[in-house]
Amino acid sequence: MTANTGSNAGWKSRTVAVHGGARRSQYGEMAEAIFLTQGFAYPDAATAERRFVKSGPDEFIYARYGNPTVAAFEDRIAALEGTEDAFATASGMAAVSGALTALLRAGDRVVASRALFGSCLYVLEEVLGRFGVSVDFVDGTDAGQWQAALATPAKVVFLESVSNPTLEVIDLPLVCDLAHKAGALVVVDNAFATPVFSRAAEAGADLIVYSATKHIDGQGRCLGGVICGPRELIRGKIEPYMKHTGGALSPFNAWVMLNGLTTLELRVKAQAASAQALAEALEGHPAIATVLFPGLASHPQHGVAKATMGGPGTVLAFDLKGGKEAAFAFMDALAVVLISNNLGDARTIATHPATTTHQRLPDDQKALLGITPGLIRLSVGLEATEDLLADVMGALSRL
Repeated sequence: MTANTGSNAGWKSRTVAVHGGARRSQYGEMAEAIFLTQGFAYPDAATAERRFVKSGPDEFIYARYGNPTVAAFEDRIAALEGTEDAFATASGMAAVSGALTALLRAGDRVVASRALFGSCLYVLEEVLGRFGVSVDFVDGTDAGQWQAALATPAKVVFLESVSNPTLEVIDLPLVCDLAHKAGALVVVDNAFATPVFSRAAEAGADLIVYSATKHIDGQGRCLGGVICGPRELIRGKIEPYMKHTGGALSPFNAWVMLNGLTTLELRVKAQAASAQALAEALEGHPAIATVLFPGLASHPQHGVAKATMGGPGTVLAFDLKGGKEAAFAFMDALAVVLISNNLGDARTIATHPATTTHQRLPDDQKALLGITPGLIRLSVGLEATEDLLADVMGALSRL
């Protein structure tokens, strides 16, 4: 088997997305092979012994530790993200929880942005708290709160570069600088920014986490996640934890993600263009109190988004004045847009966070985060922009 892991220098991102990390067998297949095997045979006992002491490139032991198809995906996404290495996981939350748990132990301190996905909050508050890790939350958009929190040493800083679902954009270079001065590693959930618009590695993030379920697959087929970062952290901290606790990505899902990467940039840029058009059309609508989209000049962190991201993303949110009743009526009137709780799909998806993805939060915490009864999160897909505009505006007209 030959691995194309060292020839990416100078390639543009779309070329890396097609060819990066390719591994071809002796048959020279064009499409990546799926190695559906949980184990590997050795030519002799001495090879087995040596491989368990230290495996070389393209030497595998067990699918929980590594697999050729999974390794190809890891190499390709690392090349796209601009990091030395990556470890693929069974889901996006396996990546988040794995990255945090691999780095932390009892007595450590985490500083985190308050606006987080519900499952991320559960990991920080319930799981890590149960094992003696303290967590301090800050308003991620307030530089003063970051400065105050990081005046005291911390082990890890965790944040969503663009928050779910209210699309707060964090000044990542500033936070990384403050975190490193406090002795902390920065772990960034970068799902909304996507690998296409990401500048997280350039900004100084130590570990960059993706739910590959979202834009990387992009068609709602498989679960997956990935942790990108320097080889020392990925192989020294992340891999030992993940391979012993069992959160590895399956070879079939890795194959799906590999194929998703080949069209990632084309899809995400088309989705972002439609999201921009929808946000502009919705802004100022009499039924809507607020439209949240980093590509709008009215967004509170529009300038930060332009400086720290390569594009505005594919997700927008808006707050209907009529509250939950108006939100449900709007969603039920949609014909093209589907109601679901996923995002980053080829299909446009409407979500009511207050009753689904963030429903477990107390009402006062929802209010603090801006998750109102009328808030709709819209993940924009690949349908014709004109059809999406007609569907969304038509549903609004029926309120």
